[in-house]
Amino acid sequence: MFKELEKSVLLFSSLALICGLAYPLTMNLIANSAFEAEAKGSLVYEGKTPIASTLIAQNFTRAHYFHPRPSAAGADGYDGASSSGSNLGYTSQKLHDAIKGRVEVYRAENNLSTTQKVPMDAVTASGSGLDPHITLKNATIQAKRVAASRGIQEAKVIDLIHQNVQKPYWGIIGEEKINVVTLNLTLDREFGKVKI
Repeated sequence: MFKELEKSVLLFSSLALICGLAYPLTMNLIANSAFEAEAKGSLVYEGKTPIASTLIAQNFTRAHYFHPRPSAAGADGYDGASSSGSNLGYTSQKLHDAIKGRVEVYRAENNLSTTQKVPMDAVTASGSGLDPHITLKNATIQAKRVAASRGIQEAKVIDLIHQNVQKPYWGIIGEEKINVVTLNLTLDREFGKVKI
């Protein structure tokens, strides 16, 4: 009986060291060596102060910034501690009403006609509620508003959009997208922060 207990304790201790210490330390070392920025949260710094993460959407609402997808994370949205979708199904009247309201707001903000189509990502939240990406079409529609608000040529904003396009993974998985956090920070660097 003591031999069996001894074997069990030895096996448990070995597996605890391998799975609880050696493996996590090895993965941490590899991640911090090969993917340093990602392992540290893809933080963006202003000087030495972290101001954003390129992995989490920020609630940009001013006219001189590109706006992200709507968020259902938390009571006011964009809450990293409450990451989730709305959990409303396609047949939900509440979802239809919310989207209809967002379409009206998007059209008004971007001076669109009532017949012009609105990109789906402009009026629907992502599954996490924190997706920092929008489609190229969504960014292009917003370019006119951003350029007018900043007093710059729309062509310059369009060029900046195309410089910030993220291609599909390995050229085939997903579609082209724009990281709103990165794009807005690039706008501030290129054209200066707008004083309010």
